[in-house]
Amino acid sequence: MTDGSQDGNALGPAVGTLLTKVSKVEVIKREGNQLRGQIAAELASDATHFTEDSVQLLKFHGMYQQDDRDERAVRKQAGLERAYSMMIRARIPGGILSADQYLAFDRLADDYGNGTMRITTRQTFQLHGILKGDIQQTLRTLNHVLVTTLGGCGDQVRNILMCPAPRADGLHDQLRPYLMALVDALSAKSRAYHEIWLDGERAPSPDEQEEPFYGATYLPRKFKLALAIEGDNCVDVYANDLGMVAHHQNGQLTGFTLMVGGGMGRTAGKEDTYPRLATPIARIEPAELVEVALAIVGIQRDYGNRSERRYSRFKYLLDERGIDWFCKELYGRLGRVLAPAGPLSWAETSDHLGWHRVGGGQDYLGIHVQNGRVQDTAGTRLKSVLRELVSTWRPTVRMTCDQNILLSGLSETAYDQISRALAQSGIRRAEEISTTVRHAMACVALPTCGLALAESERALPAVLAEVEQIVDRLGLSQEVFSIRMTGCANGCARPYIGDVGFVGRSPGLYDIFLGGDFTGSRLNARYEELVPIGKLATRLYGLLSVFKREREAGEGFGDFCRRVGFEYLRQVTGERM
Repeated sequence: MTDGSQDGNALGPAVGTLLTKVSKVEVIKREGNQLRGQIAAELASDATHFTEDSVQLLKFHGMYQQDDRDERAVRKQAGLERAYSMMIRARIPGGILSADQYLAFDRLADDYGNGTMRITTRQTFQLHGILKGDIQQTLRTLNHVLVTTLGGCGDQVRNILMCPAPRADGLHDQLRPYLMALVDALSAKSRAYHEIWLDGERAPSPDEQEEPFYGATYLPRKFKLALAIEGDNCVDVYANDLGMVAHHQNGQLTGFTLMVGGGMGRTAGKEDTYPRLATPIARIEPAELVEVALAIVGIQRDYGNRSERRYSRFKYLLDERGIDWFCKELYGRLGRVLAPAGPLSWAETSDHLGWHRVGGGQDYLGIHVQNGRVQDTAGTRLKSVLRELVSTWRPTVRMTCDQNILLSGLSETAYDQISRALAQSGIRRAEEISTTVRHAMACVALPTCGLALAESERALPAVLAEVEQIVDRLGLSQEVFSIRMTGCANGCARPYIGDVGFVGRSPGLYDIFLGGDFTGSRLNARYEELVPIGKLATRLYGLLSVFKREREAGEGFGDFCRRVGFEYLRQVTGERM
């Protein structure tokens, strides 16, 4: 559905006005003068925070207004307002930063943030704790090193993913221009960002069209793209609204398989909301990629639900109208039929940790970052040592979708010295990290995320420590399986495609999801509800015990759970829903 405010584009006719009530956010966007609203006026005021209308528009600029939820009750009792701050999220296509760009984030985290940088599951950095008065200088500093936050959040195409690891066959270098062409075509064109945060130039006249593709109200909800390389699904391509799988032969790009309708978000207790895997629909030539991507995003722009945001993601449009309808609409906009999609092949997905000798000046070292939080703690000096290493060796810094960092373009001499520096800073080598920890992820959740119902980032390390002991006791320490925890059902850490998902329902209580696969190409399902956090590891002990005893040769944990079925697992472990 549409509110009729779109301007149309070369890929399809404008949608006629429908007498449909739109959500409040749609009204804010429509009346926001291409993302300006009252942001500039409120920025200049003495208030410590922005109004709700501006908060909605600020998302497009790459930031969320948050407060410290740990302090809410105390501050309220003391008659104080909430401890407001901003989370600022950059747009870093494919997760690649120069040394100078990385160091700018490092300085900003100390100068204006909470002293940490958070690698997201979409290959970018978040800075937390930025006060309202420091936003402008933060964005100007990033702009100086050619980094933007426009497109980090909001109802638009978000940061586009691509496997970050260099390859000996040069395929990564071939794909990078396609990634950047997608970024250029699908990024917002509004000058509000530069006007408000950077150069202060005046707004254009009201009749000047700033957004020829997005129109006045942008997309109904966020839209996620990922570019994977067949054989390595390290970007979790099935979890994206539009997935593009690159095919190659002898190191040469030969085409893409397109997949549509993936998404993790759901609402607890609302059975008509659900995670969904992307559906393969077509095989295209490399030269067709940008044109077809624009057409696909345009269909969601013109037909996506703008009345009820809970159902506004692309997956609901596809399931409501059907894939046949979508393909007919797509082919009509393109003026041709696309070749059908063929089967895809996935090897065991790599986390790209450890030392990789690629050759051609592309050797890299993958460093594990627990839950993506780059910080110094009592036991480790990760943030400090990375600053020293990047300053000294000037590597290209690459972020992975499982929240780790690759330092690339290193010589063997650099590797030896870097390895010593990391060890002296308490950073373990990849082979010293258990498979339980290596393949685990958590969302931020409390205390800053306003949607969190339970802990995640702060809670998962303790849960993993218990699971590590269980896995060692059972003799399964070499077993590879993924554990993903989120503080609510929205699924930011993609818990619904992991071998094990812990999804927060309320303080201290989690649903357990089982039966995904390690390559991220199958959804799991809810096994048990409302399990206390102190019993999550215990539940896994029972399940892993059965797995060890009854697995078939070469069978993974998620595959085993799927094969034997949940009723059997409940029966033999003595657990009941």
